[in-house]
Amino acid sequence: MRQCCFHTAVVIVLILSCRITVYAEGASTLKQENVTLNMAVEFMDHAAAAFICNDQGWFEQSGLNVKSYESYNTGMALAAALARGDVQVAYLCLVPAINAFINAGVPIKIVAGTHQYGYGLVVDDRAVKSVQDLEKEGIRLGCVREGGAVDVLLRRIIETYGLDVDKVLKNVRRMPPAKQLLAVQTGQLDAAVLPEQWTTMAEASGFKMLLMAQDVWPQMQGSVLAVRHDLMTRHPDVVRKLVDLLKRANELINQDPRKAAEIVSRQMQLAGPALVQKGFKADGHSAIAPDILARSMKRLVYTIDIDPGQVQLTIDYMADLGYIKKRFAAEDILDLRFIENARSQ
Repeated sequence: MRQCCFHTAVVIVLILSCRITVYAEGASTLKQENVTLNMAVEFMDHAAAAFICNDQGWFEQSGLNVKSYESYNTGMALAAALARGDVQVAYLCLVPAINAFINAGVPIKIVAGTHQYGYGLVVDDRAVKSVQDLEKEGIRLGCVREGGAVDVLLRRIIETYGLDVDKVLKNVRRMPPAKQLLAVQTGQLDAAVLPEQWTTMAEASGFKMLLMAQDVWPQMQGSVLAVRHDLMTRHPDVVRKLVDLLKRANELINQDPRKAAEIVSRQMQLAGPALVQKGFKADGHSAIAPDILARSMKRLVYTIDIDPGQVQLTIDYMADLGYIKKRFAAEDILDLRFIENARSQ
């Protein structure tokens, strides 16, 4: 079974490439390095800092020439873009970053964290009243494909609560977060394991938050800032600026959460018009409205700090599950010198 899961994860990283939309940002040419950046984020408030930097014009003001700025509907799709070389800079969940690095051999380095936590289990409490109910025959449980961040969290939930893995996985319907939310709103799911903001959006649509990542994985590293190795080695000053801006954006989120939610809401509605047009309404309002995003973002801890021990724990857990082809040292994927520099600013 583990071998099958591993092959599935490899295929996902290599070929999955479903993107939501693309839009370019004009920028001035770098004074010190003549380099243009292809940047990508996940369509989630996990990437709040990147949305803020883009909205406020901070990339351009710092002399960064962002040629393209893309939003992907899953971290696995974004990891595939990194593998193809389409993207040099990515704000994505730790799990798909690890997958890309070790399974697909993508030469990336994680240079900062973006947040901790940011995942949860939401349920229709008429059908699922406790975590143990996930074992019941006929329960329809939404989750992303094997090897994704929330799939890894689901396995952690199964382990923590001593559930029968075969019974739970038999109930799983594999689909990306956007489709899970539509399934929630149309009565086709009884429960879903989702990243934020999708969990809060499902909650606004009538589901109940049964548990969050904090409940089963203390200090869980959520998303990270990853760059291709050649960018870091050839243009370290560009990476330094990216980390400095990430720190600045996270400070805004923590100091003025309402303003941050308004900015992220505005950027997400620009980045994902197809999703907005399809509906995703809650109480008659857009499900990515500032109020909903503000509630969602409170469930994350936005910080550039990243604990190598937590990264190693994630690597080891993925190896135990058979989701990566071999265990490796966290130091192989991390380069934290830029965080130290940002702290000194």
